[in-house]
Amino acid sequence: MNIHEYQAKTLLESYGVSTLPGKVAETPEEAAAVAKSIDSSKYVVKAQIHAGGRGKGGGVKLANSLAEVKQLAEDMLGMQLVTPQTGPDGKLVRSVLIVQAAEIQKEFYLAILLDRETSQLTLIGSEEGGMDIEEVAEKSPDKIIRTQIDPAFGLTDFQARDFAYKLITDPNYRQLIPDATELITCLYNAFIQYDCSLIEINPLAIVGEGDELEIVALDSKVNLDENSLWRHSDIAEMRDPHEEDPSELEASESGLSYIRLDGNIGCMVNGAGLAMATMDIIKQKGGEPANFLDVGGGASVEAVAHAFRLILADENVKAVLVNIFGGIMKCDTIATGIVEAAKQVELNVPLVVRLEGTNVELGKQIISESDLNLQLAEGLSEAAELAVNAVNIA
Repeated sequence: MNIHEYQAKTLLESYGVSTLPGKVAETPEEAAAVAKSIDSSKYVVKAQIHAGGRGKGGGVKLANSLAEVKQLAEDMLGMQLVTPQTGPDGKLVRSVLIVQAAEIQKEFYLAILLDRETSQLTLIGSEEGGMDIEEVAEKSPDKIIRTQIDPAFGLTDFQARDFAYKLITDPNYRQLIPDATELITCLYNAFIQYDCSLIEINPLAIVGEGDELEIVALDSKVNLDENSLWRHSDIAEMRDPHEEDPSELEASESGLSYIRLDGNIGCMVNGAGLAMATMDIIKQKGGEPANFLDVGGGASVEAVAHAFRLILADENVKAVLVNIFGGIMKCDTIATGIVEAAKQVELNVPLVVRLEGTNVELGKQIISESDLNLQLAEGLSEAAELAVNAVNIA
């Protein structure tokens, strides 16, 4: 689950991560009031959407007065903000974050994420922080530093201090290494406590002038493991349904794993591994999957029917491939769900079904005795070929 920057700011502040004063606003008047409460003559107005690159799209602006804060907020609120991560349609801005502006001396990149290759958390940093960090990683990988965190020991004091020394190499800022060490430790503690999958600070910045320097998180991105939300009711309440695909949100509320893709062959499968294999073989046969949908091992007839409706609600779907290996999820349950869904939703695209496993003969009988216009496949390869051919004919 993703959360907004202002929510991530609050979460990290509660763990001792230094940030600049600021609050969220949903109207121009609120924005002006927030700015007035901040002891500053300059402010930054930041559009709140679940996407990076907001500065490149005009979603981050500097204001030199309260009147300018109000005007910028008025301009941003209600706009469709297009960034490199939103796609051409952009995202609707419903709130803005007003923060104190600061004199930036140096920008860094800092993140903690799960490295799936090593099954360990990894600290990643660079002295080249800011909007172009992706370009830095691509063209100058030597400027990216990494530290693996052993799950048995967690982040040690030595690792945090060593990472801070590697991150801040400029002698003019060496006095901030203890503060950076503490910030890195706080970041790790927040990551563990809230079952995060990613915490990204970009930029982490040295701000101020002369002897009044401090290191603060100017922008933060936090992703959380949805499977842990039952432990964090306060975090679950931060979910913004406006920022999620309606179909994916509906599926989540029904206990289904659904992700919309760009293809035209809808997929309904039980088991994540089988779902990935199904998508792969569709690609291998020259087709494009329209979604990832795992109904799970214990789904009811109602859940299967709901899954079917979700697939058919996608206007890009030109054919549907159902691939079920009956184990806990029996083939007759899937077959009954398909028949029930077909009664409720107009089935106007070709349907290919491959059933195997527990109660497979009963499942095939249920489908054969229905009035559905479909093709039963004997194997996954044949099923993929039939689905791809059906799309090509259409």
